[in-house]
Amino acid sequence: MLNDFISTIAAALFVGLIVFLLSHISKKYRGVGLPKWMMPAAAGATIILYSVWIEYRWYPHMRAEMPKSVVVLQAVDESVPWRPWSYLMPMVVRFMAVDGDKVTHPVASAPQLAETDLLLIGRWRAVQTVPTVYDCKTGSRADLIGGATLSPDGTLSGAQWMKLPEQDPGLKAVCSKG
Repeated sequence: MLNDFISTIAAALFVGLIVFLLSHISKKYRGVGLPKWMMPAAAGATIILYSVWIEYRWYPHMRAEMPKSVVVLQAVDESVPWRPWSYLMPMVVRFMAVDGDKVTHPVASAPQLAETDLLLIGRWRAVQTVPTVYDCKTGSRADLIGGATLSPDGTLSGAQWMKLPEQDPGLKAVCSKG
């Protein structure tokens, strides 16, 4: 967040410097400089445009920084009144992913059970993980939260299996690794 703030201010100062130089060049060769309101207007427009660009750049940048084994399960975009442009082009503010390379099979007698962490990633938030177990045979998933456990014999307690669509990207990513 601090990095975004510093880069936004630096961009505004850079544009302000360019307008300042253009004003002096104009004054030298034309005898008339640019209007006095031009520098603060250009700096303000730069702050707004750069801030919007940073917001839209976040998701593609995060996605590009992740290993190829990470599969995005769902991206959540939003449109809000204080970002009126987001009604034309909604912005991704959080997403859920799974790393196919971080899959374990904790129950030797039930190799169809695959355990991994769901990654909950949001703008301006720390990454949260949700321990999850997939049953690759039945195409189901259960989140191991709130005291839910998977016993050594493969019995799930404290959670319910959720049937997933056959083409669920998480199911495909997790179950193709075993």
